[in-house]
Amino acid sequence: MYSTYRLKASELNSAFLETLKKLFKNREIEIVVHDVEDETEYLLATEANKKHILKAIKNVEKRKNLVHVKVVDL
Repeated sequence: MYSTYRLKASELNSAFLETLKKLFKNREIEIVVHDVEDETEYLLATEANKKHILKAIKNVEKRKNLVHVKVVDL
Protein backbone atom coordinates (compact mmCIF):
# COMPACT_ATOMS: atom_id res chain seq x y z
CA MET A 1 0.00 0.00 0.00
CA TYR A 2 1.21 3.51 -0.79
CA SER A 3 -0.19 6.60 0.93
CA THR A 4 0.79 10.25 0.75
CA TYR A 5 -0.10 12.74 3.45
CA ARG A 6 0.48 16.45 3.04
CA LEU A 7 0.31 18.52 6.18
CA LYS A 8 2.12 21.23 8.07
CA ALA A 9 4.73 20.17 10.60
CA SER A 10 2.67 21.91 13.29
CA GLU A 11 -0.20 19.50 12.50
CA LEU A 12 1.84 16.43 13.43
CA ASN A 13 0.58 14.93 16.66
CA SER A 14 0.15 11.64 18.46
CA ALA A 15 -3.30 11.14 16.89
CA PHE A 16 -1.68 11.13 13.44
CA LEU A 17 0.84 8.50 14.54
CA GLU A 18 -1.90 6.38 16.08
CA THR A 19 -3.82 6.56 12.80
CA LEU A 20 -0.74 5.32 10.93
CA LYS A 21 -0.32 2.47 13.41
CA LYS A 22 -3.94 1.39 12.94
CA LEU A 23 -3.78 1.70 9.18
CA PHE A 24 -0.57 -0.30 8.71
CA LYS A 25 -0.84 -2.54 11.79
CA ASN A 26 2.36 -4.56 12.27
CA ARG A 27 3.69 -4.08 8.74
CA GLU A 28 7.05 -2.42 8.24
CA ILE A 29 6.67 1.09 6.82
CA GLU A 30 9.03 3.75 5.55
CA ILE A 31 8.47 7.42 6.34
CA VAL A 32 10.11 9.96 4.02
CA VAL A 33 9.87 13.65 4.84
CA HIS A 34 10.57 16.59 2.53
CA ASP A 35 9.43 20.16 2.53
CA VAL A 36 7.11 21.26 -0.24
CA GLU A 37 8.37 24.21 -2.23
CA ASP A 38 6.28 26.64 -4.20
CA GLU A 39 6.43 25.12 -7.68
CA THR A 40 5.36 28.37 -9.34
CA GLU A 41 8.31 30.20 -7.84
CA TYR A 42 10.66 27.47 -9.08
CA LEU A 43 9.23 27.52 -12.60
CA LEU A 44 9.49 31.31 -12.84
CA ALA A 45 13.06 31.39 -11.51
CA THR A 46 14.74 31.63 -14.92
CA GLU A 47 13.92 34.32 -17.45
CA ALA A 48 13.51 31.79 -20.28
CA ASN A 49 10.98 29.73 -18.31
CA LYS A 50 9.16 32.85 -17.19
CA LYS A 51 8.77 34.09 -20.78
CA HIS A 52 7.61 30.68 -21.98
CA ILE A 53 5.04 30.28 -19.20
CA LEU A 54 3.66 33.81 -19.53
CA LYS A 55 3.35 33.36 -23.30
CA ALA A 56 1.54 30.06 -22.79
CA ILE A 57 -0.87 31.72 -20.34
CA LYS A 58 -1.65 34.45 -22.88
CA ASN A 59 -2.21 31.82 -25.57
CA VAL A 60 -4.70 30.00 -23.37
CA GLU A 61 -6.49 33.23 -22.53
CA LYS A 62 -6.73 34.08 -26.26
CA ARG A 63 -7.46 30.43 -27.16
CA LYS A 64 -4.48 30.42 -29.57
CA ASN A 65 -2.01 27.63 -30.33
CA LEU A 66 -3.96 25.11 -28.27
CA VAL A 67 -3.56 21.38 -28.67
CA HIS A 68 -6.84 19.48 -28.72
CA VAL A 69 -6.73 15.85 -27.58
CA LYS A 70 -9.58 13.38 -27.60
CA VAL A 71 -9.86 11.31 -24.45
CA VAL A 72 -10.26 8.15 -26.53
CA ASP A 73 -6.83 8.84 -28.07
CA LEU A 74 -5.18 8.65 -24.67
